[in-house]
Amino acid sequence: MRNDSNPQADFPTTHWSRVARAGDPTALAELCAAYWYPIYALIRRMGHTAAESADLTQDYFARLIEKGVVGSADQGKGRFRSFLRTDCGFFLADQHDRKRTIKRGGRLELLSIDVSDAEGRYRFEPVDDGLTPDRLFDRAYALRLLDRVLGTVECEFVEAGNASLFHQLRFILTDGPGAVSYAAIASSLGKTEAAIQQAASRLRKRYRAVLREQIAATLVDPTESAVDDEIRDLFSALGS
Repeated sequence: MRNDSNPQADFPTTHWSRVARAGDPTALAELCAAYWYPIYALIRRMGHTAAESADLTQDYFARLIEKGVVGSADQGKGRFRSFLRTDCGFFLADQHDRKRTIKRGGRLELLSIDVSDAEGRYRFEPVDDGLTPDRLFDRAYALRLLDRVLGTVECEFVEAGNASLFHQLRFILTDGPGAVSYAAIASSLGKTEAAIQQAASRLRKRYRAVLREQIAATLVDPTESAVDDEIRDLFSALGS
């Protein structure tokens, strides 16, 4: 279900608020396809092998989509991230029932997981013993979201014919304003330094807007303060 040739291919366009209230399995599947890796990382950090983690991740999302679990969720928490992490914990604590269900009906794989791809990502996760499964989940979730935000902005620049400009300016988003030389970029693109500075300002503004839009899509009640709280939590997770 992944398509890395298109940075936007597996990013959810459906809002979690609509999924939580209506329990739409198709819309939920879209969100799950975008955020399967944090669940894989959580399960993997709990000591399961790569193959076991892939199976458990598939089983978890099949249960989530097929069994109407979303309808019984505590919507007071309001965050897709919190719901996934907590609900997966309940799922893993119920191993006996999970195995019995698999024996009864077999596994229906609603989510395609490339184990080699998942392990390729997992090998780059911190090995700090203090990074608990829950904290690793939050970190992986934050990185996944930021990656998709960056991909969305990149697609906009490419479609506008500004691919080269984006690829040279993108480092201000990941490494800070001092990571690039506006003068050097201006020289390479045949533009003025002032024009590049303005483009950088527009890029940062658009990135912040897309970040807020995508975070709002994962909240049941996406107020300004709720989005601010989630941004703080996600960046806190990256610093852990």
